[in-house]
Amino acid sequence: MNRADDPTIGRLVADASRDISALVQSEIKLAKSELKFSVKAGGIGAGLLAVAAFFGLLIVVMLSISGAYFLTMTGLDPAWAFLIVAGVYVVLTILAIILGIVLLKKVRAPERTIATAKEIPAALKGRPS
Repeated sequence: MNRADDPTIGRLVADASRDISALVQSEIKLAKSELKFSVKAGGIGAGLLAVAAFFGLLIVVMLSISGAYFLTMTGLDPAWAFLIVAGVYVVLTILAIILGIVLLKKVRAPERTIATAKEIPAALKGRPS
């Protein structure tokens, strides 16, 4: 092979940058197409979950009324029956609030990640942290 046929460093760098640019553009196109599909599927899924939540709310209302009327079959006045059902919901709400507060107090900052992220600038400069 002849030295004259060898590519120059400038040509190699130009070819490499062109190839990297093409690769990045292809990756961006691929990401866009994947995201478009994912967003569409996610939107439909979220819509279906909203419909299910609405029906779930209707079911809770209907079961609450049914439960209250069931209590009236025991001879209890309807006002007391509905008050008992409402009281059950108050107790469940209080329990959910207490449990939510307890779980929120367990949330901590990602300390190891923060410490590692602080080391990145020094590592990029080639210095130990």
